[in-house]
Amino acid sequence: MTEKTTEELEQLRDLIDGVDQQLLHLLRKRLDLVAQVGAVKHGAGLPIYAPEREAAMLAKRREEAEAIGIQPQLIEDVLRRLMRESYLNEKDVGFKQVREDLGKVVIVGGDGQLGRLFGQMLALSGYQVVSLDKDDWQQADAMFDGAGLVLVTVPIGITCELIREKLSNLPNDCILADLTSIKSAPIEAMMEVHSGPVVGLHPMFGPDVGSFAKQVVVVCHGRDSDQYQWLLEQIKIWGARIVEAEAERHDKAMQLVQAMRHFCTFVYGLNLCREGVDMENLLQFSSPIYRLELAMVGRLFAQNPELYADIIFSQRESFNVISNYLGNFADALKVIEAEDRDTFIKQFNEVSQWFGELAPQFRNESRAMLQSVNDLKSH
Repeated sequence: MTEKTTEELEQLRDLIDGVDQQLLHLLRKRLDLVAQVGAVKHGAGLPIYAPEREAAMLAKRREEAEAIGIQPQLIEDVLRRLMRESYLNEKDVGFKQVREDLGKVVIVGGDGQLGRLFGQMLALSGYQVVSLDKDDWQQADAMFDGAGLVLVTVPIGITCELIREKLSNLPNDCILADLTSIKSAPIEAMMEVHSGPVVGLHPMFGPDVGSFAKQVVVVCHGRDSDQYQWLLEQIKIWGARIVEAEAERHDKAMQLVQAMRHFCTFVYGLNLCREGVDMENLLQFSSPIYRLELAMVGRLFAQNPELYADIIFSQRESFNVISNYLGNFADALKVIEAEDRDTFIKQFNEVSQWFGELAPQFRNESRAMLQSVNDLKSH
């Protein structure tokens, strides 16, 4: 490279650095404005996530980007990342308190990760939150005295037993709720021991989320839904979307969404381990989609094994779903063993038609994720 080329590159890089500095200041200004919006929303009790506003804003920015020769996806990617950062920061302002006369919130299992997360959100909304964990039961009567909401978030395997043995003497008007990933049995147990309002909640996310924005909380109604409607409104203010479902329908879905999926991921990781795979070598030959798959497998094994054992073993019916999956796997393997390419293509097309319009939609959604995975790769 000649001295002249080096000099020209340095000059251009200096200009780029200057533009980057301007971008940083603009980003800071935008985040400050969003914080002001958040303060107004919280004061008015508005949800931090407004999907219609977000969709309209992104569509407008895409049009404007295209008009000046910028790829629309570029500005959307930048803005979505900025909005995620904004949602993370908005909770620092606090949230409007929907029910000011509630009394105490007692979180049974409040020292666990999910308990701490909900305790933080409730405290940010102005509620008095008390954590009751396994070593606190000698003080339970005093803790429950004056409680307006008791929220159970303990391992699935002990949830129903704990409810029946420990929660039969709550104040009559206290709301009893749980956060477990199965709903039929806990709701039944809560209805048995408590005559007041009962509701089952299932946050469809882990405790490591930084914000409730765009997250889903499933609600399975138990008793006196008008008495806990404020709680659902509070969760919406945090940014989550409420999905109402019957407990039985929810549990059947979880057999696929959680038990089967986690079991398959477990077996995938188990197989890689027993094959003695050199992961560093494997990653060198991984496409973005396979790297993302490996990341999801690795994510499972970076977490608490007891949690996933609870999920997989919590419903006996999950065995049937997993067994059916293994049966289909065996049938597909026979197609490979027979080198029956035509049958493979026929079955592929059958599944593609079953997915319908969701198949191209998922392809487009995954493209953005794969691009992000590729951006994160280091060489």
